[in-house]
Amino acid sequence: MPTSMFTRVGAMLLTIAALAVGVAACGDDSSDGSTSTDDVKPVAEIADLSGVDTSVALDQGFLDALEQLKVTPAPAGDATLKGTDISFPITGGNVTYYDPSSPVRPYVQGTIDHDGSGLTLTAGKTEVELSDFVIDPGESTLSGTVSVNGKEAANDALLFDLDGTTLEPLKTNSDGSATLTGTTVKLADSAADLLNETFGIKDLQGGLVIGVSTITVK
Repeated sequence: MPTSMFTRVGAMLLTIAALAVGVAACGDDSSDGSTSTDDVKPVAEIADLSGVDTSVALDQGFLDALEQLKVTPAPAGDATLKGTDISFPITGGNVTYYDPSSPVRPYVQGTIDHDGSGLTLTAGKTEVELSDFVIDPGESTLSGTVSVNGKEAANDALLFDLDGTTLEPLKTNSDGSATLTGTTVKLADSAADLLNETFGIKDLQGGLVIGVSTITVK
């Protein structure tokens, strides 16, 4: 395999691992949570990330809770729903991965963008759309835009927390892609408060398991 191709594949595999284990990049022991990268070279870097997608296998407990609240979930924009699996195309971003033993914190830095897709939650005449997701692997968070009945209510809002402690081993596929499954997606406290207020309920709580994600990069 040519050196340039090997480097690209190696960077891709390291990066996709970094996307899902970003939770490990938090909780460092540096005094201010960050360290200058001026004198430290990254192990892997993808400056222009695109494709394939981030999918979430929606948890049955989450679906049951929505049913009890008479809230209907559905894909929005370019998102697709197959059974209980909803997928959001990766549209851009960048990821830099440093050796975890280096002083750089977080050792995973960057964003993974999912512009033009999202999830709608509808109850009666109220429709909430969560869209344009941005994953921050270093902070283990997913933020996005919140719209209520077509009007933007919040931008760059924290929506979900990502728990990478449930990861499965990295898998490489025959089509040249790589997947990593197992990051648990949980409803953020602030998102639960917003949804409760919007729907006039008190039932949703932060930490509710939304599902388990699979990140695929090619």
